[in-house]
Amino acid sequence: MPSDDHKTKAKSEGAVPVAIVTVSDTRTPETDKSGALIKELLAEHGHLTADYHIVKDDPEQIVATLDDLTTPEHPCKIIIFHGGTGISPRDGTYEAISSRLEKTLTGFGELFRMLSYEEIGSSAMLSRATAGTYRGRVVFSTPGSSNAVKLAMTKLILPELQHLAWEIMRES
Repeated sequence: MPSDDHKTKAKSEGAVPVAIVTVSDTRTPETDKSGALIKELLAEHGHLTADYHIVKDDPEQIVATLDDLTTPEHPCKIIIFHGGTGISPRDGTYEAISSRLEKTLTGFGELFRMLSYEEIGSSAMLSRATAGTYRGRVVFSTPGSSNAVKLAMTKLILPELQHLAWEIMRES
């Protein structure tokens, strides 16, 4: 079935429940501008924020949150982590998320860095944005800056959100 047919069927499924996880040692719900932006963009496109967490940039906390969000009873179909994807000693999101992914969507990271390069130049190579599937969910991990979140959401995630949710939930 061609991709356009898949997208048409996916749109008939309606709003997609999404979990948002901010990875930061300093953000609070009041100062989490990127998390607020994700919520706003999801709502503008008719999707639901099914859960929202702020966790420390600690691999154990990140993995524990991912595991909690992927229990059979949790309603989210998509999980968006943002923050902790750089190369500083404290950045551990990439290792935590990639260690759990069952299938990797390598194109997401590649496209994100390409689009980011067009905006910020060669420092785009420092991003370790990634995506894939885990326990029947699609998981994204993006940098935490508002500009990076906006780029990932508007150019990559939102245009495919319903399609991705439909693909992950459909029967073989």
